[in-house]
Amino acid sequence: MIDLTSLDDLSLLRESVSLECKLANGRDGKGALPEDFWPTYSAMANTEGGIVILGMRERKGQFEPEGIENLAKVRAELFNNLNNRQKVSVNLLSDAQVREWAMDGKTLMVVEIPRARRQQRPVHLTRNPLDGNTYRRLNEGDRPLPDEEVKRMLAEQVEDSRDDRILRNYGFDDLDMGTFRAYRQMFANRDPGHPWNAEDDLAFLKRIGGWRKDRETGEAGLTLAGLLMFGQMHTIQEALPLYMLDYQERPEARTERRWIDRLTLDGKWSGNLYDFYRKVYLKLTADLKVPFQLEGGERQEETPVHIALREALANVLVHADYTDRASVLVVKRPDMFGFRNPGLMRIPVEVALHGDEPDCRNRGLHKMFRFVGVGEQAGTGIPRIFQGWHSQHWKPPKLYESSVPYNQTLLELRMIDLFPPDVIADLRKRFGARFDQLKDEERVALALAGSEGTVNHARLCTVSAAHPVELTRILQHLTQIGMLASAGSGRGVVYFLPGQEMPTPDDVFGPVLMADVGSTLPEGASSSVLPDSSSVLPDSSSVLLDSSSVLPDSSSILQQRDEDGYLHTDQLPLPVINDLGLLSASLRQRLEQLAAEPRQKKKMNYEGMERVILAVCEGNYLTLQALAELLNRKPESLRNTYLSPMVRARALSLAFPATPTHERQAYCSTHTLPEAAQKET
Repeated sequence: MIDLTSLDDLSLLRESVSLECKLANGRDGKGALPEDFWPTYSAMANTEGGIVILGMRERKGQFEPEGIENLAKVRAELFNNLNNRQKVSVNLLSDAQVREWAMDGKTLMVVEIPRARRQQRPVHLTRNPLDGNTYRRLNEGDRPLPDEEVKRMLAEQVEDSRDDRILRNYGFDDLDMGTFRAYRQMFANRDPGHPWNAEDDLAFLKRIGGWRKDRETGEAGLTLAGLLMFGQMHTIQEALPLYMLDYQERPEARTERRWIDRLTLDGKWSGNLYDFYRKVYLKLTADLKVPFQLEGGERQEETPVHIALREALANVLVHADYTDRASVLVVKRPDMFGFRNPGLMRIPVEVALHGDEPDCRNRGLHKMFRFVGVGEQAGTGIPRIFQGWHSQHWKPPKLYESSVPYNQTLLELRMIDLFPPDVIADLRKRFGARFDQLKDEERVALALAGSEGTVNHARLCTVSAAHPVELTRILQHLTQIGMLASAGSGRGVVYFLPGQEMPTPDDVFGPVLMADVGSTLPEGASSSVLPDSSSVLPDSSSVLLDSSSVLPDSSSILQQRDEDGYLHTDQLPLPVINDLGLLSASLRQRLEQLAAEPRQKKKMNYEGMERVILAVCEGNYLTLQALAELLNRKPESLRNTYLSPMVRARALSLAFPATPTHERQAYCSTHTLPEAAQKET
C-alpha cells in the first residue's frame, strides 16, 4: 500500500506509478464519482495498475486538494458499480485499496488499482469487451484498445497454454523430418535407457506433446507446439501468418542496420524453432570470452554465461505470442546480447525477476525443450539468467515490455562491469570523500549515470531492491545536493552527472544566427531553424565537416552527411534527419510512404498516428520541423498532442534531453537506441 503524507509524495509517485487526479464534486458540489473514472480503471487494470486520487485538481504538475464533502456517497457509488457487471467486468478492489486522505483540511479518496491477472483481463466496461469498451494506459492517458488486441487478451485469458490446440488437417507430412530426427537423437543421447527411445515416431511425438487426442471430441492431430518445433517454414506460416524469426550479428557496439551474419526465414533451412535454437545458440556462444571453470578437478566447458544465454534463447521462444505482429529477434553485438519476443509478459516484470509465479505462454514448447536439456523448471529461467550475469560482475540484465508499435518483451544482456574502475575513480575525483559517504543506492545511481550516460527511475529499480518511492527520493536528493542534474518531467525524467556533455541543438546543427537571418525569414517560419552547414557545400556526402568554416563560433562541430542524406555526428548515437530536401529520392519516398495516411488525412485515430511516428523515427532522429513537414502537421500541435506524451511514456527518446522543448529538438524510437534490443523494420 502506498503511504501518502504530503503533496510532495505525489510528485515522487509520478516517476514510479501511473497517477491520475480527478475532481469528484458532482452536480450538487457535495460529491459524486466522475464518469471518466471508469476508462481509467479499465486502462490501469489492463496495464501496470496505478493510483487515482478523487477530490484533487492538478494544473501543470501542481496539485490542489478540493476535497469531497460526502465521501460515504462516493465510496458507496464506487463499490456498487464495481460489483455491477453491466458497468465493469470485474471488481479488483478491496476496502483496503480505497481509503480516505486528509490534506490541508480537505478529505480526499485514494484508490489503488492493481494490475489485473491474466485470467481477469481484459477488464472492460459493460458486458461487451469490444467496440471501444476496453482501455489501456498509454502516454498518461486512457486509450480504447482495438478489437484485435482485445481478442488476443481474451485468448490469453482462457488458454493456459497457447500451443496445445490441435491443428486440423496437419500431419507428419508438414514436419521437417531432419529436425525431428535430430531431436530424437539428442533425446536418446541424454538418456540412452529411456523407454520412449523404443517408441515409433508417432508414439514418441505423442509422448512429448507434439500430437494430441481430445478425449471429449475424439479429434486427434498435430498440436501447434509440434508444428512450431518441427514444422516446415511454409506450413508454420500457413497456421501462423505473422510467424517470423530473425537472428542478427552486428559488428559494432551501436545501433545500425547492417549485419555480418544473419539467420532468418529465407527458405534456405527448415524455419522451425528447434533448428533456430540449435543454429543460434552456436552463434551466440562462438568466441565467448568467458574463462572456463574447474569442478571436481575437471574443466567445465559450459559456464554460467553459457547457461544464461541458453535460458535467454529458450525463454524468448517459449514465451512468444506467435499471433502478434512483432518478430522474434535475437541480436549479438560485441558489447551485448538482445532478445525480443512478440507479446507482453503474462506476469509483472518484478514477479518474473523473483521466479516464483511461472506462467509460460507455450507450455508444450517449454516441455519439449526441457526434454533435451534446454530450459529448467518453469519460473526459474529469468533468475538463472541474472545469476549467470552476476557471476561475471556485469550489469544486471534489463527486462522490460513495450506496447508500441506492437506488443513486445525485451531482454538485454550487457557484458559491461556494473562499476567499472575508471567510472568509480572518476566519481571519487569529481566528488571526493562525499561519494564514499553516500548510501549504497546513491552510489549505484551515480555509477549508472557515470557508465551509461543517464539513469532514470526504471533503470535504478532493476539494480536495487529498495521501494520505488524511496528510489525517487534518492534521485531527487542527489539532484538537490548537486551530484546529479535532471531533464524532463514525470516518468520521462532522466538524471545525469553535472557538467556532463549532454548534446544540444547548437552542438549538432550549429548556432542560430539571429542577427543574420531573423529579419529576413518568410512569414510563419521559425527563426530557430537554420540548415546545417553541410547543406551549402557541394559534394558534402563524403566530407567530414568542421562547420566553423562557414558558421562563426561553431568550432568542434564534426558532422558528415551520407549518400542518403542522413546527418551523422559523434554527439548522437543515431543519424539525424533535419531537412527533407537533402534526402535521397529513395529514402524520402520510403518515409513518405510510411507517413502516407497523415499526409493525406487531416484526422486519424491516436494510436494510428503513434504507429506512424514510431515507424518514421525508427533507427534515426527526426527534428520537430522535419517531422511536422513529413506528417503534414503543425509543429506545436504535433509536439503537444503526440511527441511529448510519447517521450513521457518512453516510446520516443529526445536527442537533447537537457532542453526538451527546444524548437530544434529531434526524436527517435526508444527501442532503436543502443541500450535497447534493436528492432529491424
